[in-house]
Amino acid sequence: SDNLIKIIKNGLVYSPDYIGKKDILIEGDKIGYICDNINVPDNFVEIEVIDAEGKYVVPGFIDSHVHITGGGGEGGFKTRTPEIQLTDITTGGVTTVIGVLGTDGTTRNMANLVAKARALEEEGITTYIYTGSYQVPVRTITGSIQDDIILVDKIIGTGEIAMSDHRSSQPTIEDFAKIAAEARVGGILSGKAGVVNIHMGDGDRELDYIEEIVNKTEIPITQFIPTHMSRNMSLFKKSIEYARKGGIVDFTTSTNDKFAEEGETKCSSALKTLFDEGISIDKVTFSSDGQGSLPKFDEKGKFIGLGVGKVTSLYQEVRDAIVNEQVPMEVALRVITSNPANILKLNSKGNIKVGYDADIVILDCDTLNIDTVISLGQVMIKNKQILVKGTFEK
Repeated sequence: SDNLIKIIKNGLVYSPDYIGKKDILIEGDKIGYICDNINVPDNFVEIEVIDAEGKYVVPGFIDSHVHITGGGGEGGFKTRTPEIQLTDITTGGVTTVIGVLGTDGTTRNMANLVAKARALEEEGITTYIYTGSYQVPVRTITGSIQDDIILVDKIIGTGEIAMSDHRSSQPTIEDFAKIAAEARVGGILSGKAGVVNIHMGDGDRELDYIEEIVNKTEIPITQFIPTHMSRNMSLFKKSIEYARKGGIVDFTTSTNDKFAEEGETKCSSALKTLFDEGISIDKVTFSSDGQGSLPKFDEKGKFIGLGVGKVTSLYQEVRDAIVNEQVPMEVALRVITSNPANILKLNSKGNIKVGYDADIVILDCDTLNIDTVISLGQVMIKNKQILVKGTFEK
């Protein structure tokens, strides 16, 4: 599948807007042409034809919150989760990931995060990262959030910084405002998003800090991406009002039974609620928290167990929104394609358009299961088979 030219024929294309039955020509790593019918000369060996008859063709998925170097450690060193593998990502239809650190900014650091992001990109997907971890002051590469965003190509913002959580470093509102200001200017000067990704905990303060910064400073509400916004009923209700004001809300697809028992709202039904409430879905995203630990704490904050987040949960929740909640397909697909691309200023991602990166997922029409995954013009998964790629083959 290393052919420079590929043609996807006869697929029903969601760009994520439905544009009908189309043929798509891929030149190298870009989408070169989209039209009703592309004739392929019989004797052309150099062209690979992928028949998508009876299948949907959609943009590659963007997972904007993945612990690519592993996460965890809240139950001691043995509970640190391992680094993610390429197939953990591609089997979920994900072709672009944003790597984050988490609670542990000590034994996992920014050098480690940059190296892992580069490794995954060498294996064929697109990667970006956030600078920092839960802690404030933010531990960066250069010593400054602004400098990191401007000078390091991979860094598009800062995070995941913990708020309203017993594991946060309890920063003040002033601390947060300064972080947002630095990230914002870094973004402005580099043409990047310059966002602050915020880990929302179960604390009673909820979104108070963000709302106060937005009310009292010139920093716009869209500078913040609060994640885990459906973790409890109270925070989810707040997220509806927050989205109404134009705030970005990110829902985490990795979960476990304990979280559900404690009142976490399933992402697919969260999306349905927002859609029914008439809220603009443009600012809603899903992310997986993949490879992060899903620690269970008792009411006193004592660690009692652990799960591991899966990137494959990202599309599962979108599929559930379409199949179980009857959210229109082009709406549901947005939360993992065009929305994160727009919010994070990933200008060649999230859409099937001429000139955009050839990141494409082919779905089975009957089951909506993932059939084929193409990243930057290279086939990563074909007919649900993982194609083993890499430099280790003898």
